[in-house]
Amino acid sequence: MKVKVISRSTDEHTKERSQDLQRVFHNYDPTIRTQEKAVEYVRALNAAKLDKIFAKPFVGAMDGHVDAISCMAKNMNHLVGIFSGSMDGDIRLWDIASRRTVQRFPGHQGAVRGLAVSTDGRVLVSCGTDCSVRLWAVPISTAMELDVPTDNSVEPLETYVWKNAFRSVDHQWNFDRFATGGAGVDIWNHNRSAPEQSLEWGTDTVISVRFNPGEPDLLATSASDRSIALYDLRMGKPTAKLIMATKTNSICWNPMEPFNFTAANEDCNCYSFDSRKLNAATCVHKDHVSAVMDIDYSPTGREFVTGSYDRTVRIFQYNGGHSREIYHTKRMQRVFCVKYSGDASYVISGSDDTNLRLWKAKASEQLGVLLPREKKRHEYLEAVKNRYKHLTEVKRIVRHRHLPKAIYKTTALRRTMIEAERRREEKRKAHSAPGSSTSKPLRQRRIVRVEE
Repeated sequence: MKVKVISRSTDEHTKERSQDLQRVFHNYDPTIRTQEKAVEYVRALNAAKLDKIFAKPFVGAMDGHVDAISCMAKNMNHLVGIFSGSMDGDIRLWDIASRRTVQRFPGHQGAVRGLAVSTDGRVLVSCGTDCSVRLWAVPISTAMELDVPTDNSVEPLETYVWKNAFRSVDHQWNFDRFATGGAGVDIWNHNRSAPEQSLEWGTDTVISVRFNPGEPDLLATSASDRSIALYDLRMGKPTAKLIMATKTNSICWNPMEPFNFTAANEDCNCYSFDSRKLNAATCVHKDHVSAVMDIDYSPTGREFVTGSYDRTVRIFQYNGGHSREIYHTKRMQRVFCVKYSGDASYVISGSDDTNLRLWKAKASEQLGVLLPREKKRHEYLEAVKNRYKHLTEVKRIVRHRHLPKAIYKTTALRRTMIEAERRREEKRKAHSAPGSSTSKPLRQRRIVRVEE
């Protein structure tokens, strides 16, 4: 004879402490919970509205420079340290946590156009329009945590003077070499006062230089002749060159997919490319209404941040055509440089109004230490929002952003111009002989040619 009994253990229902929560048992049988989807939809809607209520991305401003901030660099070995260089030759090390200057590096007689930190975090490389490259000793992490006065300064370890002004610099991963861009691409060593290699493809000024994080000997550059070039230091010569319709201001490699890079262009868009196939962009990122000045990838490789001449900072998904977030303030002027923090939680922007600004990467993210229950609740609400993001009301709330009037009007004007160009192209094709007029897809439209 088989007897079924209900067995309930007192250990499962008795609280060990008075502060403990009472355990609740759920039956997830869908036949019992007929309103599950309706309840989850309401939760997704409320979560989207709460995100808007708590969206306060601006953390604080760091002031101290007396001229426009032209470049920034982050130390991958120290989470809260960020370097900034200004147009008056001043270089500062900031502590993001306390938002104060830790160290100053005086010496440049002109604008500082490039900063880079070695992989071990011990050496800072700076270059500028005074035709000099300077190497500085980076303060150790413990010194940054002390209360050091803000007017302290140091002398450079080395100073190398060259024949031309420099526009950018980047340090090679895991080695003692760095590259500078100016009249050409020069490869330097920490221990030599002259370049080891000088690379050229054309005669125009090199604007941006970036080493590949996965293949240390691969180098990407952009120049004022509208070109993007790839160099291989092992062969000592360029491997491919891409000519675009407008100039590229900055380049950044995807740290998780090192064969992909994204270019910030003068035509208000960013273009993602696969370095193995340059005849078409893998994605076109639109939304800015003026030239995109700088770009930086998140350490996760899933997002990147851009700063533009239109006085806004935008965050894009690596494969998204439109921005996920837009940041702006009334006082922030043209943004010349942007960086992600080492933990992908914050974004730092440097602008023409001499200030660095600290933003949250997720506008409504709760700061501070979260309890396990809070973490689980945030994860659940994010999952519910993601599940119902395609529905009209949820999509409308998530996508809505308040824009400055100038940005809003310029966006509408650009939309009108693009639509007029599309109609003009359709009329031209309709009144041409069949097959004589062809239109390129958007991912190839801004590419003039590819040279090998």
